[in-house]
Order: sequence, then structure tokens, then C-alpha cells
Amino acid sequence: MRITLTGATGFLGQRLVQRLSADGHSLQLLTRKPLTGLPAQVESFLWDPPRVEAPAEALQDSDAIIHLAGAPVNQRWTEEAKRVLRSSRIDTTRSLVHSLSTMARRPQVLLSASAIGFYGERGDEILREDSSAGSGFLASLCEDWEKQAGLARSLGMRVRCLRTGIVLGKEGGALPSLLPAFRFGLGGKLGSGEQWMSWIHIEDWITAVLHLLDPSLTTSGPVNLTTPNPVRNADFTATLGRVLHRPALLSVPVFALRLLLGEMSSVLVASQRVLPDASLEFRYPALEPALRALLQ
Repeated sequence: MRITLTGATGFLGQRLVQRLSADGHSLQLLTRKPLTGLPAQVESFLWDPPRVEAPAEALQDSDAIIHLAGAPVNQRWTEEAKRVLRSSRIDTTRSLVHSLSTMARRPQVLLSASAIGFYGERGDEILREDSSAGSGFLASLCEDWEKQAGLARSLGMRVRCLRTGIVLGKEGGALPSLLPAFRFGLGGKLGSGEQWMSWIHIEDWITAVLHLLDPSLTTSGPVNLTTPNPVRNADFTATLGRVLHRPALLSVPVFALRLLLGEMSSVLVASQRVLPDASLEFRYPALEPALRALLQ
């Protein structure tokens, strides 16, 4: 396939480029800065959204768009940071869809990033793709983000919004930031530890994206990219400690998280018990084997 990809320099984007190019796909990367050292079947095009339209040559003859661009959520949410988070997702997606609307031949499918933050704080409620949006900044951000991507359906494209959970990988995501404290025996639960964590191994996330690219599929709409076995935060931290042969007896109170991270701390203690799309298959459906595969 000929695939156009945004967000190629992020944790998920880099791993996806490696896999897609290794599988022989032709890639067209939309990036803010020039990239060098790319494989022969990978081209890079400069794009500074939303001020600049996506270059037509980066979209031309593309079979699929994978849209992962967006500023990092893991930062203190000042008013300026919130503006950047929204613009880098909503305005950028609007710009991309507008560029697609000007083309005579359009890609068949748009896979657009989203997150399980769409659901907000939901306690023990089981969450599937037809569950309603939650409340709060991140939920509102994800809802508006998905609406912009969904406009591509009016162009005759199949649109899947990737509601991604906590991605476990060695090169990025949540895991590397946790490891130093746990390796020094200073790890532990956040708040009460009762909140549900919905996670996915990086290899399973990539496999799911490849599955969703299949041109024979016809389904549109959101898709939960999480394993079928969410765990409570206390169980996650205990399992990580066991894999590292370190105690995980400490706890971080909610007020300390709020002092350190402000409003963004709500993401760390929100409970989201998300179940995946039934069509997905997993190599690492359970937490402990997934962590052992990554860390041992």
C-alpha cells in the first residue's frame, strides 16, 4: 500500500514507520522538520499545520492516511498548553480533511488518533465504543478531535478513530517514566489505586493498526485499542514491581499529584475500564507476560 503518515517522529509513529517500511509499504511522511536517513520507500514532506495546507504530492495516490499528529498531553495544562493541545489536534485534523476534500482521487481510509481519555472518569463502568463521552478537558478534546476526523466520511472515506489506551513500550509512552522509581524501590500506586488502567503492548497496537488498514474492511467509527484485560492501578504497580524484583509498597496521594501536575493529574487517577473492538487479536492480552516481554 501507499500510506501517508503524520506524527511520524513520535513514539508510536516511529515504531509504525519501522514496521510498515519493513513490510514493504510505500510511505509518505508529513513532518514539521526535514528527516534524513529514511529507507528508500519512505519520502518526507514538510507540513506546518494548520497554517499551511498539506502538500498535494504527499497525499496523491495514497491508499490510506494514518494521522497521529498532536502535541504531548503529558505536561502541565496551562491555558497556553491547552490551546496548543487543541490546535495541534483539532485544527490540524480540520486542515488535513480540507486538503483531502480538494483531491480528485482520495485515500480509501483515514485512521485518526484519539484516546480513551474520550470517556473521562467512569469508575467501574465497562466502556465500549458506543459509550458516551465523559466530562473534562481531555474528554472534550477527544470528542472534538474525532468530530473533525469524522468529516472525512462525507468525502467517501472510511474513518476509524483510534481510542488508544496506555501503550507499553521500552522506547516511549508511560513505562520509561515509571522505571527509575520502581528500580530504586520507590514505586507504588497512585491515589487509592482502585482506578482502572486500560493498556496495550506496543506490538499489539501496531498489529491492530495494520488490521484496520485492510482494504476489505467496511466498518467506520471509533475503535478501542486496549487489551481485553484492564487492571486496577494497584495491581499494575504490584505486577511491575514483581517483574522488576522490587517492592511497590509506596503510594502517591492525589493532592501531591495535583501540586506537581495541576489539572493534568486527573488523567493519572481517572478510572477507565475499556474493552477493545471484538475483531482485534492480541499477542499480549495479560499484563505480566507483556511487561516481562518488554523488560526481561
